[in-house]
Amino acid sequence: MEAVTFGVLGAVTAGRGPDVLALKGPRHRAVLARLILARRRVVPVARLVEDLWEAPPPRAVGAVRTFVGDLRRALEPDRPPRAPA
Repeated sequence: MEAVTFGVLGAVTAGRGPDVLALKGPRHRAVLARLILARRRVVPVARLVEDLWEAPPPRAVGAVRTFVGDLRRALEPDRPPRAPA
C-alpha cells in the first residue's frame, strides 16, 4: 500500500498515490490539520474541542471521537476496528 500524503497549504487534503482520499467535512479537515501540525505528539481531545468550537456543543467530545474514527477509516481502510494506530 502506498504512503498517505497530506496537503495543508490551501485546502487540507489527503491522498494515496494519484488518489485523493474523501474527507467528510470542514471539522474533519480541521482535526486532521491539527493532528498533522502536532507532528506525532498526542493532542488531547479537550484541545481539539477548543480548536473546533468557540462555544462547544454538549456532545463535543463525542463529535471529536466520531471525526477521528471517520479519519482513521478514510486514511487506513484496511485496519481492523479498534486496532492500535
